[in-house]
Amino acid sequence: MAEERKKEECCSGHQCGSEHKHAGKILTVLEPAAAATATATATATESAGILSSHAVVYRVTGMDCSSCAKSLEKHMQALPAVKEVNVNFSTGKMQLVADGLEADVVVKEVAKAGYSAMLLTRRTAKAVPKTDQAGTILTTISGVLLALGFLASLSPSVSPLVVTVLYALSIISGGYRPARSAFYAIKSGSLDMNVLMSVAAVGAALIGEWLEGATVVWLFSIGNLLQTKSIEKTRDSIRNLMDLAPPEAWVKVGESLTRKPVEDIAVGQVIVVKPGEKIPLDGVIVHGTSSVNQAPITGESIPVDKLVGDSVFAGSVNESGAVEIKVTKLVEDTAIARIIHLVEEAQEKKAPTQAFVDKFAEIYTPIVLVLALFVIVFPPLLGLGTWGEWFYRGLELLVVACPCALVISTPVAIVSAIGNAARNGVLIKGGTFLEKAGAITAIAFDKTGTLTEGKPQVATVIEMGGSEDEVVSIARTIEERSSHPIAQAILTYAKQKQVASQSGQDFKAIVGKGASAVIGAETFYAGKPALFQELGVDLSAWQTKIESLQSEGHTLVVIGTATKLIGMIAVADTIREITVSAIGKLKAAGIEDIVMLTGDNAGTAKKVANQTGVNRYFAELLPQDKVEAVKRLQQEGKVVAMVGDGINDAPALASADLGIAMGGAGTDTAMETADIVLMADNLEKLPHTMKVSRKALTIIKQNIWFSIIVKLVALVLIFPGYLTLWLAVLSDTGAALLVILNSMRLLRMKD
Repeated sequence: MAEERKKEECCSGHQCGSEHKHAGKILTVLEPAAAATATATATATESAGILSSHAVVYRVTGMDCSSCAKSLEKHMQALPAVKEVNVNFSTGKMQLVADGLEADVVVKEVAKAGYSAMLLTRRTAKAVPKTDQAGTILTTISGVLLALGFLASLSPSVSPLVVTVLYALSIISGGYRPARSAFYAIKSGSLDMNVLMSVAAVGAALIGEWLEGATVVWLFSIGNLLQTKSIEKTRDSIRNLMDLAPPEAWVKVGESLTRKPVEDIAVGQVIVVKPGEKIPLDGVIVHGTSSVNQAPITGESIPVDKLVGDSVFAGSVNESGAVEIKVTKLVEDTAIARIIHLVEEAQEKKAPTQAFVDKFAEIYTPIVLVLALFVIVFPPLLGLGTWGEWFYRGLELLVVACPCALVISTPVAIVSAIGNAARNGVLIKGGTFLEKAGAITAIAFDKTGTLTEGKPQVATVIEMGGSEDEVVSIARTIEERSSHPIAQAILTYAKQKQVASQSGQDFKAIVGKGASAVIGAETFYAGKPALFQELGVDLSAWQTKIESLQSEGHTLVVIGTATKLIGMIAVADTIREITVSAIGKLKAAGIEDIVMLTGDNAGTAKKVANQTGVNRYFAELLPQDKVEAVKRLQQEGKVVAMVGDGINDAPALASADLGIAMGGAGTDTAMETADIVLMADNLEKLPHTMKVSRKALTIIKQNIWFSIIVKLVALVLIFPGYLTLWLAVLSDTGAALLVILNSMRLLRMKD
């Protein structure tokens, strides 16, 4: 669906219902209204795990790993009123499509399965989940009873019955909630960690190993608490985004100010934001000037000066002057709201590695359960030991069998990485794209507006028969009435140099060639070299210089009269300040090939490539040629990312392995088009994105191998009898906790 949206963009100028082919796929181009509806629907339903716009969302707490999410899912599916349900462990959310099922009924059903649920609304989404007080209390009681039982066992004066009772109470208090969850898991046809632990604890008690059973339950309980607290920290990355925009704003009505919730403010109303306050809603400044810190939205480290007519985003900080802002978007449509929505969707999409591990776990757990039964039954029948001895080893195998650490190895890393990127002004739309970003070996950049500013600036002024100030002054006088980008570039340069215009009259535009004005008693011209050739002015002395500048991509504005030349102004697109350092950091991060794609001539391309540090360039390309350039890189065996503006470069973005759009905070199109969106209109955050992605892949591999090795070591130690039941539990919960903590390192990665 994301690819289809990308391809839709490249035909955005069409207003038809016909089909166009892009990157080997058929694309239906919709009418603008239909396209908008389709895009909205696509956003709501595209990701795996995202149901439909009719789904009601609940926050679920108490899930320890994705097998718990599966058990809850199956439990809810068993209810007749439920049509669809999806429980996502990574985000701790449940989406439900049901007929006539009240929220309190849903909450009670979730509680039966051993978890807590809360209906999510715009207000409750910002609420911090309550800590699991009941779980903490029961775990504490279990630990105290276990300690008392152990101390009592050391005293010969205490009856063994009292010791056994203390251990039994420890098992009951610590195991109550896992046992309840295990009951509903079995009822729904699932085999999760709660089932395995409950069987292990009961089995230990049946063979008289009360200390072992109590220790197993307490370790499992405390491990669950630690895991839950750790997982919640990764989910905080989204709640922190939600807290960026204030809940209320000062609304201007006439000359008075009224404090209103942002939900009650309509498009077109004017809000007032004082210095030091956060901007509550997206809008346009209608009065006042200020410096605005947009870092929470775009990741830009330097505040941006804002004048009347400039756009501002909800969640950014007004640092200096008071401003009046005309609201342009409702609270649910603001840039920050869209970012939160897309990040949440991204965190619910499974990466290929995660999907593989989940499928593996589904097959693996039943196989090990059957194997445990074989271990319990066959060795005693063959006379290789006692029933109690092999029953104990079978219990150990059950505990070791739980793939909790393995299953949790990928989603926590992905949620952490996507959360980190979002805080730094980068929107990664899912685990699939995160994994792709980590494997990128070549990055292709569009030149204009990506590596360069995308707007002309004066590069040099050449005097031919007058001073530089005279050349600029006459040029400013002639161009002041023109709105052409090159004329505006000359005016900007003149203002920066504080060169005033002269008194002119009889201004004329010479279509396609330049302009003229009478200054004093003489007519002066500003235009292309061809204009002066037509006027009969001899350019032969300057022809070599003119051709040299033009070959480097400069647009030339010659200044003079019908008989002589005064000077020449060379105008060119300039390299972005951040471009050179960003490309240097990308190379340092291990990107092998930095490629530039441009429609400009080879001379301009070579100059820009030399200035920026680009390895290769493809010049004189039409949009369809950029697609071929990307495919050529892919044929060379490279994994290619394409960086563009998300509109003009849509075909190339779609053809690349990874599409990266710039300036997403200002354009809805960029947010919808690419796989990764740089919210600010520069490359500053791209190296950090690559580093986070590669680090995430490394951590996922570390987690998977660590989980597998711990399991194998524990399995090997079972049969010689070196592994005790409590050590088996410790190896499982300890491994899961270490995997979570390892993944959480991604949250702390700094740009």
